[in-house]
Amino acid sequence: EKLVAELIHEHKLDVSYAIVSEAGASVWSAQEAARKEFPDIEVEERSAVSIGRRLLDPLAELIKIDPQSIGVGQYQHDLPQKALTERLDEVVMKSVNRTGADLNTASLELLTHISGLNSGTAQEIVNYRNENGRFTNRKQLLKVKKLGPKAFTQCAGFLRITDGDEPLDQTSIHPESYEAARKLMQACGITKLGEADISFPKEKTAELGIDEYTLEDIEEAIRQPLRDYRDQFDGALLKSDVLNISDLHVGDQLSGTVRNVVDFGAFVDIGLHEDGLVHLSHMSMKRISHPSECVAVNDIVKVWVYQIDEARNRVQLSLLPLDQLEQRDAAYRYRKAAGKHNNQRPKHNKPVKKEVSMDDALARLKERFGK
Repeated sequence: EKLVAELIHEHKLDVSYAIVSEAGASVWSAQEAARKEFPDIEVEERSAVSIGRRLLDPLAELIKIDPQSIGVGQYQHDLPQKALTERLDEVVMKSVNRTGADLNTASLELLTHISGLNSGTAQEIVNYRNENGRFTNRKQLLKVKKLGPKAFTQCAGFLRITDGDEPLDQTSIHPESYEAARKLMQACGITKLGEADISFPKEKTAELGIDEYTLEDIEEAIRQPLRDYRDQFDGALLKSDVLNISDLHVGDQLSGTVRNVVDFGAFVDIGLHEDGLVHLSHMSMKRISHPSECVAVNDIVKVWVYQIDEARNRVQLSLLPLDQLEQRDAAYRYRKAAGKHNNQRPKHNKPVKKEVSMDDALARLKERFGK
């Protein structure tokens, strides 16, 4: 990284670079699929291709690698492997289907994880593309070998086609809802996708033959036909220079990428040679039991420099601005002190015994016993 940064600075290049995790790249580069795709280059070069592709489309590239080869946690090998595999496969399946796939460019590995498809039907889709060219509408899926009406119903809504015969094919709207979508557009006076001014009375959804939930999905798809739920997340951090620990000051605000999450905190890449540590106690305004409640690996986060140890080349970071951190700690100390005070047993003064004269004592005895 330092070499790249120095070259950019020395030659005054208007370029940026990003740090991309190489986890699992060597696994894919040695697989048969990688050798088949790049038969004329070495394993190391295939790994470089994989890493570069991850920057362009992480899901499409990481889907080719067994999730366990990427590194999924501190105690990965302590878990029951069958349960871990099932859970990882479930997460991969949900991620792929929520994102969707371009029917004409999706890889075999990506298609395999689409709902309703398996490795066999995914391969047949690839074969169909190779023999007949690109798909121009979703209905052509019914011409694919081994892909029947039931599988079509399951997968069609997750496979998109851009620049095809049917504009709705580029959206997440299922073909079964096309008629309702057209009626909706007509009722709202909309002639093309991407128009934001669309609102249909929910009480009239029965006229479209759909429920309110489907109506909301269709409206959103018409507003943003090419929407990708991943757009809400920050992209890779592009840099043109490398930081030195001497450049930092306590309180500085930086952006970084979470590289590892452990029980006591998270390590964040802020551009130094060594990742900075965000301790568990510096993550939230409220008490949390584990860092995973706040961050996950590869999250892009804002951090503040909390402490600098140049001698050991270590930096402690905070997910909270330092003034908020101090306010939180002060409030905690106040509550603790107040609780300690309230828990103290109140001191009760012993009643002072009143002096009683002999005559008064005899009078009380006489009153009590009648003598």
